[in-house]
Amino acid sequence: MSAARMAATGAALAVGYTVLASGADAITKVIAGAYAAPQLYAMSGLLVALMSLAADRHPAQRRGFRTTCPRAMAMRSAATVIAAIAFFQAFRLLSFAEVFPFVALIPIIAALMSGPVLGEPVRPVAWAALGVGVLGVFCLFPAGLGSIGAGHLWALLASVAGTFSIVLARYIGRRESNGLALVLYPNLALCVAMGLVLPFVWRPMPLADLGWVVGYAVLLFSARWVLVLSLRRLPAYAVTPLLNLQFVWMVALGALAFGEAPEMRVMLGATAVIVSGVALVLGEAFGTGTLRESPARA
Repeated sequence: MSAARMAATGAALAVGYTVLASGADAITKVIAGAYAAPQLYAMSGLLVALMSLAADRHPAQRRGFRTTCPRAMAMRSAATVIAAIAFFQAFRLLSFAEVFPFVALIPIIAALMSGPVLGEPVRPVAWAALGVGVLGVFCLFPAGLGSIGAGHLWALLASVAGTFSIVLARYIGRRESNGLALVLYPNLALCVAMGLVLPFVWRPMPLADLGWVVGYAVLLFSARWVLVLSLRRLPAYAVTPLLNLQFVWMVALGALAFGEAPEMRVMLGATAVIVSGVALVLGEAFGTGTLRESPARA
């Protein structure tokens, strides 16, 4: 597959991920007001794990769940658990628009991690694009560090842990082709970890709320599988800026479902980080970066 075609496919998958993930985030915000994090994540983690097992029964997919990278898989699972809890708390305390600046930090964190973890050095043009993204983030905090509260700290932790999980998915995906394993183990870890706390926080759920949990699990399963496929075609620091397109869906869902309207400074900052994401993908498609490596490794 040519570099340009691989970049286009990876970008399309990443955009699809943003739609699915934003839907899951919206359900998180709905549930966060009535239930503790372990209740949502223990149930959804179990459902996603069961979906992974069911998908593996399909003749075209059947590969089992053995992994050649057990240590990296364990670290990815732990990072996923931490990110899930932190994002739950962030969405409980902040609006969609306030969480977005920390989602926007993900490509910058990914660029810093990609060198030591993946051996994917970021070229100068990519650093320039990331610089535009940083300026966009600064636009979102005109009041300075004094305006940061507990919700913002939870969102920062979520972004760091979530980025580490994404980078490890790229690391594992370059060494094995079993994408379902990358979905199963983090969600199984989430189910087990949250299940230990579940008896202490359980609240009975009406049928409608159970439906929300099932919908969340379906969206999460689809989103994570799509992201794994995207990370096989683009390096982590090129995929993660595209995830900033979540801002578009977050604004729309925030306005329609929660009555939230972002200020103009938020819109300007979001535009800057999204432009930086497009620049990174174009650089990978037409440059001489990591997309030129052997497709067997991608």
